[in-house]
Amino acid sequence: MAKLLGLSAALAVGLLMLGSVPGGTSSNVIAYLAKRDVALSVAMTSVSTLLAPIMTPVIMLLLAGTDVAVDGAGMAWSLAQTVLIPVIGGIALRYALDAWMGKIAPVLPWISILGIGGVVFPTVAKNHEALIEVGLLVFAAVLLHNALGYLLGYFTAKVTGQPASYRRTVAIEVGTQSAGLASGMASKFFSPEAALPGAVAAVLHNITGAIYAWAVRRKAGAPAGEPPRRAAVAAAAG
Repeated sequence: MAKLLGLSAALAVGLLMLGSVPGGTSSNVIAYLAKRDVALSVAMTSVSTLLAPIMTPVIMLLLAGTDVAVDGAGMAWSLAQTVLIPVIGGIALRYALDAWMGKIAPVLPWISILGIGGVVFPTVAKNHEALIEVGLLVFAAVLLHNALGYLLGYFTAKVTGQPASYRRTVAIEVGTQSAGLASGMASKFFSPEAALPGAVAAVLHNITGAIYAWAVRRKAGAPAGEPPRRAAVAAAAG
């Protein structure tokens, strides 16, 4: 995609980083809204997150290492600190302080949103001139990258003989990355401009995810906002 659109080296690296980070937690919300297999979505996000300290540096070295300097070891350690250690710590806290964690759980998503905003907003602010100049190009690259992720995820699951519910869930997981993480990593290890694809994706992935969830639910025959079971009962009564 970077070669097809003629992206600069910095933007190309940023797009590669976006595709190399693990799936985002927003994919789990999208799967829930689409009434797909949420357990599969959470499992795929969890596994890709645990593998990120190894796989993300390896992918970046393979795809970007010939064009720019990639600090694989530094990237692996940073991902371990940013992703792996918090995940393990969160699991430990959940088991050790289950009752207390249950009380504060409702506010944790808002803390997550503020954390992602803390990464994305400064990136956009620092690069507002560059974003104005190449904004449409970055938007097109991220949108096409996202759409191809949905298509590749769906048809990979189809080729391997998975049921329809799994296909649509895998499509969400492959198409939706941890954009905030991609933006932060690209800014830290490459340049502020390289963080732009992740910053754009942080917003765009949620918009396309909402549209996808709506389309899937409509195809399944459930009115927007109405669980499929209730829709089925209403249809039977009619």
